[in-house]
Amino acid sequence: MKRVITYGTFDLLHYGHINLLRRAKALGDYLIVVISTDEFNLKEKNKTCYFSYEQRKALVEAIRYVDLVIPEESWNQKRSDMHEYHIDTFVMGDDWKGKFDFLKEEGVEVVYLERTPEISSSQIKKDLYDANAVDGESRVNHDEINTDPGRK
Repeated sequence: MKRVITYGTFDLLHYGHINLLRRAKALGDYLIVVISTDEFNLKEKNKTCYFSYEQRKALVEAIRYVDLVIPEESWNQKRSDMHEYHIDTFVMGDDWKGKFDFLKEEGVEVVYLERTPEISSSQIKKDLYDANAVDGESRVNHDEINTDPGRK
């Protein structure tokens, strides 16, 4: 059995994530997805997610291409994950190209898949902010949104 692993935050899950997971699964028989914990995101990436780790985990577990979801708690665990889970292929989006080539030393194939170019979580956040902005300020509170087209 060929085992594939990939890592990510998977906040604001979208079809680009699904494309990546589908293509990663096609490289083997068993796909492990490692999701950054809330603590890791905050401490190491200086980022707060909209969904909690448990919520993101439940979403990713529901995807048919995914066989196992585990937490990412540090940058260093990648080397040990390769051995603990008997990984054959490590997969990441091509925006990380070259950053994980050191894992070849652990005896795994390292593959960088092309991202779905027109979509990203960052773009979704920006688009939602822009769509709800009035005079440069976001209007995302329901009380501030005019739902009556006849009222100005």
